[in-house]
Amino acid sequence: MIQPIYLYGSEVLRKEAEEMPLSPKEAVAALVADLKDTLKASEGCGLAAPQIGVSRRVVIVDGGEVADQYPYLKDFRRTLINPKVLWESDNRVEFSEGCLSIPGVYCDIRRPAAIRVAYYNEELEKVEEEFDGFACRMVQHELSHLDGGLFTDLAAPIRRKMMAGKLKAIARGGVTTRYNSKIK
Repeated sequence: MIQPIYLYGSEVLRKEAEEMPLSPKEAVAALVADLKDTLKASEGCGLAAPQIGVSRRVVIVDGGEVADQYPYLKDFRRTLINPKVLWESDNRVEFSEGCLSIPGVYCDIRRPAAIRVAYYNEELEKVEEEFDGFACRMVQHELSHLDGGLFTDLAAPIRRKMMAGKLKAIARGGVTTRYNSKIK
């Protein structure tokens, strides 16, 4: 079911998410289905459970929305349940990031160029996978949400000052989205 996306200023976005119980399987499947439906409706490339008001460690990423820029991501789709970063490269790369929870705000952010993550997939199988390129960026961005972080936290201090007015406006409800959203 399509859920509203919580916007900047919502408390749930700043909390550290709790582990997702793997049982009952139906509860896991229901949350994953809600995330997928909501992501598809919003035309984003990733979504974390806190963004739909559920403080659990579950994220989904879908490269289909960015395949025109990154053709290798056309079929890249992952569900990461209770992910843990095992390793990150020392090499850092910069990409422009945006977020469904912070509409209309974009900023260049430096993050590790590659990471290795252990997680459970939708079938509740344990997986260990290494990500690089823009797939790595999408995964890292969503994993930040699980720790109560937003991409704006990683911006250069001067850039954060420049974004402050827009962020305050979003938190006050002064933004319109093309998808169902709310602040709580």
